[in-house]
Amino acid sequence: MRLYSAASEETLRARKLLSDWAGDGFLTHEQYQLLEKETVSELRTTNIFLRLVLFLFTLIIVGAGAALFFVGSRPSGQAESVFFLIFAAVCYAAAEGAVSQARLYRYGIEEALAVCSVGFLCAGMQDLFFSGRSYSPSPDPALCLVPAAGVIFSLWIWHRFGLSYAFLAAMIFVLFLPGHWTSSPSAQRLIVAMFYAAGLAVVAAVRSRHRFDYLDEAYSLVEALVWLGIYLTINLQLSSLNLPARWWSGPRASEFGRPFYWGTWVLIWCLPPIVLVRGIREKDRFVIAVGAIVAILTLVSNKPYLGWPRHTWDPMLLGILLTGVAIFIQRWLARGPGGIRHGFTAARLSAKDKHWINVGSTVFGLLSPHSTPAPETKSPDFRFGGGNTGGGGAGGDF
Repeated sequence: MRLYSAASEETLRARKLLSDWAGDGFLTHEQYQLLEKETVSELRTTNIFLRLVLFLFTLIIVGAGAALFFVGSRPSGQAESVFFLIFAAVCYAAAEGAVSQARLYRYGIEEALAVCSVGFLCAGMQDLFFSGRSYSPSPDPALCLVPAAGVIFSLWIWHRFGLSYAFLAAMIFVLFLPGHWTSSPSAQRLIVAMFYAAGLAVVAAVRSRHRFDYLDEAYSLVEALVWLGIYLTINLQLSSLNLPARWWSGPRASEFGRPFYWGTWVLIWCLPPIVLVRGIREKDRFVIAVGAIVAILTLVSNKPYLGWPRHTWDPMLLGILLTGVAIFIQRWLARGPGGIRHGFTAARLSAKDKHWINVGSTVFGLLSPHSTPAPETKSPDFRFGGGNTGGGGAGGDF
């Protein structure tokens, strides 16, 4: 079960919607104040910037505390592994306590503690069971215990705390599982794709029961992540470790069987329409965005798949194509009755996106290098002199 009650999260969702509606002018100031009093939540929240700062500081504090302990006590052998597992249990208990006692919600502190618990658990299990093993290039099914524990515990963190990036962490752990079962690259990709497809089926089935409550947006993001993971798994060009060299030198089908290679090429063309249809049917912005992304990635990776030479003007042609498609869709929607077609409109209905645009602009402004003005070069003191003309007491240096 989730750590937060449904009533608390529904209240926070209602307060967020009230802020959006008030910012768009749909509510008067008196209406907003009246409704705000009816949506008071006991959970403590903060803004995204302070959340990130508290997350990083908590990670630093926990990491420094663990390092200080190991440097001071110098445990060896199985004692080190046991202490890792103890730290994992302590961090998880602290995360639970931060929510149940301090009522923190997306506050950064409890999130960092939960993340540290997963890291300490995997480190402890790796050190406890496999620290003395010598490296072997052949697959060893026993070694999948650590990534499997990472998958399970990350999914539990996602379910318990509602952190979407914990689900993403579980997807990353899945990538390490098939390498311990088989050495075939084709089989490894098939196994990962099957895991993601199973997760997609479960998420779609569970999401159908939460279409109109506070969990719908969370499941929407998770479904979009799974769709993207499936696509990146089957696209052999995008998942290459040496991506630039492969794109410019052509595909290397020798790593995979020809049926598998060209089967994935067919799939990367079939998957974008499926994702777009799914997103449009459900009116899901995250899934529609992923459908558009994978469609662009298919266009980008088509030439490397076919072995065609790439040109420097390819990005320009792609940009022209995308601009034309965007203008066509916008005008097609605008010509509909009231600017609406099948429940979609090109008009901005909410100022929620404006907030994220401002946040993104601030982040990029902080990350971009600041240009410092060049120091003014002072020219040497130049004096006019040498003239013989003068008058009224003027000298040659005038």
